Amino acid sequence: MVEVASEKFVVVVDDSKLVSDLGGSGLTMLVEMVQTPIKDSVAAGKEIMAFEGVVEHGLFLDMTIVVIIAGKEGVSVKSK
Repeated sequence: MVEVASEKFVVVVDDSKLVSDLGGSGLTMLVEMVQTPIKDSVAAGKEIMAFEGVVEHGLFLDMTIVVIIAGKEGVSVKSK
């Protein structure tokens, strides 16, 4: 909930977190998903939030201003 109240939200990740589609990374998510790439992350977030008892989905949609990505080639910064 801190990220919701923050003026700026900066994410720091390693390059293994980068995927073109949700569900396509093979990484574990708190919400179990079928391994089918999801193109519309906003719609997916709304559907997840519609389930009774769901407090947050952790997709950080439209919240990040800066993403710092560390990889084998070094560090890169992406801004909105």
